[in-house]
Amino acid sequence: MSVTLDGDKSGSVPSPVRKFVRGPRPESVPTLVGTACAVVGLIDVAAGVFPRFRHSRMHTLAEVLPGALGPFAAALSLSAGVLLLLLAHGLKRRKRRAWRAAVVLLPAGALAQFVYRHSVIGTLVSLTLCLLLVRHRGEFAALPDPRSRWRALANFVLLGAGSLGLGLIIVSVHPGRVVGNPSIADRLQHVLYGLFGFEGPVEYAGVTSWTVACSLGALGLLTAVTTIYLAFRPEHPAARLTEDDEARLRALLEKHGGRDSLGHFALRRDKGVVFSPSGKAAVCYRVVSGVMLASGDPIGDVEAWPGAIERFMDEAKAHSWTPAVMGCSETGGEVWTRETGLDALELGDEAVVDVADFSLAGRAMRNVRQMVKRIERLGYETQVRRIRDIGEAELARIRRAAADWRGTDNERGFSMALGRMGDPADGDCIIATAHKADEHTADSPYGDLKAVLHFVPWGRDGMSLDLMRRDRSADPGMNELLIVAALQAASQLSVERVSLNFAMFRSALARGEKLGAGPVLRTWRGLLIFLSRWFQIESLYKFNAKFRPRWEPRFVVYRAARDLPRISFAAMQAEGFVNLALPRPLARRFPRRRPRPCAHTPAPGQEHHARAA
Repeated sequence: MSVTLDGDKSGSVPSPVRKFVRGPRPESVPTLVGTACAVVGLIDVAAGVFPRFRHSRMHTLAEVLPGALGPFAAALSLSAGVLLLLLAHGLKRRKRRAWRAAVVLLPAGALAQFVYRHSVIGTLVSLTLCLLLVRHRGEFAALPDPRSRWRALANFVLLGAGSLGLGLIIVSVHPGRVVGNPSIADRLQHVLYGLFGFEGPVEYAGVTSWTVACSLGALGLLTAVTTIYLAFRPEHPAARLTEDDEARLRALLEKHGGRDSLGHFALRRDKGVVFSPSGKAAVCYRVVSGVMLASGDPIGDVEAWPGAIERFMDEAKAHSWTPAVMGCSETGGEVWTRETGLDALELGDEAVVDVADFSLAGRAMRNVRQMVKRIERLGYETQVRRIRDIGEAELARIRRAAADWRGTDNERGFSMALGRMGDPADGDCIIATAHKADEHTADSPYGDLKAVLHFVPWGRDGMSLDLMRRDRSADPGMNELLIVAALQAASQLSVERVSLNFAMFRSALARGEKLGAGPVLRTWRGLLIFLSRWFQIESLYKFNAKFRPRWEPRFVVYRAARDLPRISFAAMQAEGFVNLALPRPLARRFPRRRPRPCAHTPAPGQEHHARAA
């Protein structure tokens, strides 16, 4: 038996010298290198923009950091800083192409420091980091993200705007060197000319004119080169549901579709899919801002779920995407967390109504009963039919009306929306319509149509609400009327259960308003009510509660707490609440305050897609 003395630490604990010689842990190299590139990039940008910063002690330290190209000139410092900042994110995400760029950039920086600056320390540090990247090249194996040609346009707009802003700063930070007193227009013209390599109207004394011209030219060249590269690089399109994938998913839903009310939404054609090795289960997903978003439970046999989940996680690892699941059930959350080690957080509750238990009788249903009776007395009639039983002309009119009544510029929904209506492959879907013949019917392009509800199948004996649309000029209560009509006609359609809207944080709202709720719960409920001004959190909960449903919890599955903000933002993008492609004008962001809607109907903009809210 061997005994390690207290004075001898070599037998159990590695010494600091051994740790230094061994280097950082392989899994920490991407974060370490990415952080170093970001720090040096920021310092180089500051050094290229502000002339005094180039002579500070902080930049002297930056000269010996990996990849710092500031000693050569302000122009090279500025362009290298921007490149390093762009490169840092890819290194942290373990992208193979970012690794290749860093391996080329660091030796170039080392050579430049040695030739122009004779900086032995900077050269050695850059080469050491390059060797570290080569040694741990296996950590940088992530494949490229899905992309399109629009990335080049986005790069041109964003980097061009950034170059314009930095250029204005560069032109303006030499007050003692400027000849005369140029106006803002002259400075802007000087920047625009300089980005294209021409001399502008602003004049400087000494070598400052050459420094400013080179800096502006470097920014313009960097914008042009990166845009051209993104425009002509090989395209790696986003995953889409192929016809074969859709056929396989429909076969799985035919056998196991009754497990999850969100199962049919997996047939959205803007999703990708991974199947288990046996082909008996699948996970559908979309990649948004580097987050691989799955929705609902896996499709297919529960016994084959682990295989599909493993394929999903392998795909996320291969591309260095952040895995996440939105709106899975309690059973699905248990399988996800058990198989992957991820965590789960309750997101809200789904309202499910059992058709056999639904009735308008009783005091609890008095408000709904009175609303429906009042609407019927005004002359409204309803029809509930499957899509295959509706004529093509009428179906086209319903689709056109639903699109015009949407209420937002972009289609909302991802995890709980099908994204289409009236497709021949979706003949089992159900449409509930409200009609009213009046004097304005002849002038309306939709005839007597006033409101539409669209349901997708939930197995063989259920249906799940997809969207709610109504004519803004129709009387309040259209949604209540159609939901009641759909529930009353469900038995004739062999439907025994109906999934209505999803209510986010429903349990917090319900517990927070009860007697004895603590201060933390009351504060959380108050925050949710405040956010309901934009996301209809409280109004959806109250609207669903009118129909006395049973609540089924839904969960979000995530890797780490630090990923939740990123996952939330990606989910809002996928659901259509955030549109980065076309920023809204200030007038749209700050609309006039409108009167509060009646308590018996969702707020305007909510019924266009209630489940997505």
